[in-house]
Amino acid sequence: MIEINENILKLVNDSEKKIAHLFNAIDEIELKNQLKVLNAFNENHIQSYHFIGSTGYGHNDVGKEKISAVFASIFHTESAFVSPLISCGTEAISQSLLGILRPGDNMLCVSGTPYDTLKRVIFGEEGRDIGSLKDYKISYHEIDLINNDFNVPDILSAIKKYTPKVIYIQRSRGYSLRNAITIDQIKSLVKYVRQVTSAYIVVDNCYGEFTEIREPTDVGVDLVIGSLLKNMGGGIAPTGGYIAGKSELIELISYKMMSPALSVDNGSYEPGYKAFFQGVFMAPHVVGESMKLVRLTSSVLSSLGYKTIPSVNQPISDIVCTIEFKDRDKLVNFARAIQACSAIDSDSILEAGEMDGYEDLIIMASGSFNQGSSIELSCDGPMREPYAGYLQGCLTYKHGKLGLMNAIKTLVD
Repeated sequence: MIEINENILKLVNDSEKKIAHLFNAIDEIELKNQLKVLNAFNENHIQSYHFIGSTGYGHNDVGKEKISAVFASIFHTESAFVSPLISCGTEAISQSLLGILRPGDNMLCVSGTPYDTLKRVIFGEEGRDIGSLKDYKISYHEIDLINNDFNVPDILSAIKKYTPKVIYIQRSRGYSLRNAITIDQIKSLVKYVRQVTSAYIVVDNCYGEFTEIREPTDVGVDLVIGSLLKNMGGGIAPTGGYIAGKSELIELISYKMMSPALSVDNGSYEPGYKAFFQGVFMAPHVVGESMKLVRLTSSVLSSLGYKTIPSVNQPISDIVCTIEFKDRDKLVNFARAIQACSAIDSDSILEAGEMDGYEDLIIMASGSFNQGSSIELSCDGPMREPYAGYLQGCLTYKHGKLGLMNAIKTLVD
């Protein structure tokens, strides 16, 4: 049974009052993004019969066509591919890179080392051919960020040296100790890059959608990739991923996902597409609720002496708040308290364990309606210094607030 501690409630309510102006700014972003989504539905004349699924080859699957068209309108791109057959963001990114790149090509990551689950996609396994970029003789290079921003001189030098086909940006932080990259930062980099190369600029957009008024494709990026278990699914889509950008890239990626003999016209999903339409329609609001939890967490935890990323006054460009506990037990107990405040699996006692694609033991609280859904209230972190927890998502701000208060008990009792 979850009970409210009155002292913690006062602490949290006092923080809310201090950051009311930040909540107002989030409401303005949500309103503009909701309008963008509404217009995307109206422009594409979405009707209830578009919810119906298909079987077999999935030919003439109008629901699949329309949900993809809605995403293309939202991201202001030539084309998009949205599919429930994509299980997660890592799969969408992997298939996209392998669809675009060819043996002998170069990929340049300009946001530091990518998220843990992409390492095997890029580097493979020692002594085994598993179909990684390295196995396909695709060269990979990376440039670290400096003070949470792009190292433009080194990037331009690397472009000249390696002539990459793909310049890759991971917008969110992964398990690094940095803030998310903002749209203004991406816009500035695109301006410099476009002066020296026509390489494809590809952004891992996971956790970042609808946190700002613009998306990376609004400032010159060629392709964005993401998961429907995160922001764009609104907590309703049961699975899936999306890719949006230039039509030539979507075509190449579709050949990798389906077959060089087939394209995105193939592929069926009998349950239908209502959850995907409804999820993206709700997404601006759910993301707004999650952003408010980020602000509240930063305010409260910093008042208790913990470093958070972002800090209270830093820009938000994803739905994640990093908390540096610097203590293994504090991280574990905090995550357990989030799990205990979940609607699903609240009686599970979490232990750090091995997970596919991760180098460290991971503690992961995710009492979610959709397995692994990061837009629902969750908290995870690797068992390594400084024992940072990554709190993210909430379908409603009030649930996020309750979860935070329950977790704070582990820090002040």
